[in-house]
Amino acid sequence: MRVQVAIIGAGPAGLFLAHLLHDAGIDVVVLEMRDREYVEGRVRAGVLEQTTVELMRRLGIGERLAREGLVHRGTTLCVDGEPMHLDFRDLTDGGTITVYGQSEVMKDLHAAADRRGIQIIYEAADVQPSGLDTDRPQVTWTQAGTARALACDFVVGCDGFHGVARRSIPRAECHTFERVYPFGWLGILADVPPCSDELIYANHRNGFALASMRSATRSRCYLQCALEERIEDWSDDRFWDEFSTRLGSTFEARITRGASFEKSIAPLRSYVCETMRWGRLFLAGDAAHIVPPTGAKGLNLAVADVVVLAAALTAFFKEGRSDGIDQYSARALARVWKAERFSWWLTNLTHRFPHMDDFDRRMQQAEFSYLRGSRAAQVSFAENYVGLPLEM
Repeated sequence: MRVQVAIIGAGPAGLFLAHLLHDAGIDVVVLEMRDREYVEGRVRAGVLEQTTVELMRRLGIGERLAREGLVHRGTTLCVDGEPMHLDFRDLTDGGTITVYGQSEVMKDLHAAADRRGIQIIYEAADVQPSGLDTDRPQVTWTQAGTARALACDFVVGCDGFHGVARRSIPRAECHTFERVYPFGWLGILADVPPCSDELIYANHRNGFALASMRSATRSRCYLQCALEERIEDWSDDRFWDEFSTRLGSTFEARITRGASFEKSIAPLRSYVCETMRWGRLFLAGDAAHIVPPTGAKGLNLAVADVVVLAAALTAFFKEGRSDGIDQYSARALARVWKAERFSWWLTNLTHRFPHMDDFDRRMQQAEFSYLRGSRAAQVSFAENYVGLPLEM
């Protein structure tokens, strides 16, 4: 087999890129180690920036999003029980975000790939790219015990933080930065109506809480917790009790309790690999960077990567220009670090850190006070939250 671009990973980055390249007439194959049901069912992000929504519309896969997505014009920060509402539309000249689960995005991307004949090879085991520092790279894998190989012009690693793509770069060439946070998020999904029409970020002396949703009848709720906590120790009753405490009296009466059908603890980290291109290999999405879920930038940042990369590859194949692929890493990283900054800032603002002393807490309170009283600070918050413009 031979294609122009081999994509490793059928998550958001991989499939958005596949659609963009397919629309440009570029031949692609996507390799995915899991089966389709697993990829579509993964519980991940649920907040889409305006640029992601607009891209789905442009690709012709936004019909269900327009029908079922929940458009939010603002959010609420709740500090020690005192709510502060931020109106995105007012602060950003009409900006909004849309709540639409990543699993729903993946279903739309897969269904559209079926219609358009984009080849996705599921359950590809032992995927291994090679020849990345030559003009004849290839990707090998096994499927049902049979060895297979794919020759290509370029390989794009969209296979996540633990994937093989980044590990294929020589260690001396891989420049990374990392911050691991000393807590995690205990999250649940429950088929109960959300306690608010918009997301609520709460800073409480017991720790952070987030009231989110997946639909008008399904809630996604989180609590900051110690990394050594065990899911087994958190009954639904205990979770709802603590969630109510952290959100405070303004929202407590609006909380509908119910049995959870998914419960997990996720660690938080910030991570950037500044080597987003090596030879004929490109990295995109979680393969190159991780942001803490505060601010919901992960999926949206992956989309921003592949928009830049698709334009660069299209210019290479259609116009013979290499400036786009040469500049891909620098252009993508300019946005990556802005998203990392905002996610790091919002995490530090809303969480209680184990090492915090009285001075740290006073600084956090001063930051909240400034945000509450300064329109300029609110504009900065809002424009980062709804998503910075794509640099094409």
